[in-house]
Amino acid sequence: MTPWLDLFLPQVSIAGIAVFLAIVIDVFFGEPRARLHPVVWMGRYLDWAGKRIAPAANTPYTERSKQVFWWGAWAWIAGALVVIAAACFLQWTLAQFPWWITCLGLGILLKPLMAWNMLQREVSAVEDALGESLAAGRERLSWLCSRDVRQLSATEVRESAIESLAENLNDSVVAPLFWFMLLGLPGAALYRFANTADAMWGYIGPRSGRDWTWAGKWAAHADDILSWIPARLTALLLAVTTGGLSFSILRVEALRTPSPNGGWPMAAMALALDIRLGKPGVYSLHPQGRRPQSEDTKNAVLVSRRVVIAVTVLGIVLSGVWRIVT
Repeated sequence: MTPWLDLFLPQVSIAGIAVFLAIVIDVFFGEPRARLHPVVWMGRYLDWAGKRIAPAANTPYTERSKQVFWWGAWAWIAGALVVIAAACFLQWTLAQFPWWITCLGLGILLKPLMAWNMLQREVSAVEDALGESLAAGRERLSWLCSRDVRQLSATEVRESAIESLAENLNDSVVAPLFWFMLLGLPGAALYRFANTADAMWGYIGPRSGRDWTWAGKWAAHADDILSWIPARLTALLLAVTTGGLSFSILRVEALRTPSPNGGWPMAAMALALDIRLGKPGVYSLHPQGRRPQSEDTKNAVLVSRRVVIAVTVLGIVLSGVWRIVT
């Protein structure tokens, strides 16, 4: 081992190096092809299972509907167990090789479980599309979120894009890295499965011709639990990297949303940029803030980029401290 590695490795663990490599791979290479993407595989399973557990929309409520909850729960658990088992096997296999192969392998496998580069590109694409026309902006936003975009104004399209950026900063970056640092590759894979399941099943009422009120309840609660700490960590990092925000004010704003977690990063983003964000008829975050302009979308991306850097550095430092202590 070379002298500089002798000094470096005792302070930085394999997990920290893997996180750094995953971010580098994401920035320079982006997403793998769909046929090689584990999240796509998760989505295919969830789509297959969902068609078998969720009843058709407008199905009359009966006591049997509660059975659907357990069908959804067992389908979720079965998929999660497969994901965990596969991740455990891959991590164990990589651990048999020299440290540098383990680091590289974990970085490559971790990358598809988080996505920063694609997120910032999609949000910027919404702003670019708005520059062409409102219709183009609405259409591009529909790629980014499941919200009904048909009646949104240009300002509301921009608000929705910035909200999606803040919420997915947690879902697609901070949370997967948090669970990776805590439980390794199985932790990141389980979180990504749970988050994908919530995105596909976690609805109240009809969607895509099926009623998810009971079928998706387990998936929604599982994602809420796994996202609880990371969502607040994301808000904290947004606050710290933008000069600090009052926690009491942040908490008040975050609780305006019906989501137990999504409101935290969205409220932090609204306060950090001093803009108003919201969903028409549902909630308004930092209502005294100004309406977001084109420049605010760019600033939101820049602020989010600082959080990505901060969480990467934090992961490396904490893994190094853990290595020294143990």
